[in-house]
Amino acid sequence: MEYVIIIISAVFVNNIVLTRFLGICPFIGVSSRVSTALGMSGAVAFVMTIATLVTYLLQVYILNPFGIAFMQTITFILVIASLVQLVEIILKKVSPPLYQALGIFLPLITTNCAILGVAILAQQNEYNLLESVVFGIANAIGFGLALILFSGIREHLSMVNVPKAMQGVPIAFIVAGLLAMAFMGFAGIV
Repeated sequence: MEYVIIIISAVFVNNIVLTRFLGICPFIGVSSRVSTALGMSGAVAFVMTIATLVTYLLQVYILNPFGIAFMQTITFILVIASLVQLVEIILKKVSPPLYQALGIFLPLITTNCAILGVAILAQQNEYNLLESVVFGIANAIGFGLALILFSGIREHLSMVNVPKAMQGVPIAFIVAGLLAMAFMGFAGIV
């Protein structure tokens, strides 16, 4: 039952983008097309899950025992940067069109604070290994859900008559705010 609570909480109640406001840069930058949002969601899901696993192991078996827990942030950033390089190499070989579609946004995963935030939150919540991995996967699903919903709405908005002063980023921020308010409706569940 605890895993179900972690999943529901991470996906809906405490969505990493819409309630914790982590990962806003790719949320706004990659959300103009659903196809790009799907690719970015997949890449973030892979990196977030693996980063949560690796950072948990580093924290428990290296940083804590040697008394260097103060090195947590820099260690986690190095792990995330290495994983992004791995994803970039794999995408270049496996799916060149997706690699081209993501373009500059793929290196942005390195600086995506949502991934670092999830790794740190898993430690702060004192999750065990399995709970940390479930937490990472659930947050990746929540990130993907928010990104795909937002990109679908933005694609639709590009086809409707929006006042000139509201086109682009202004309407995107208003929609993001409304989407965040909609997700706040789940707050009483967990």
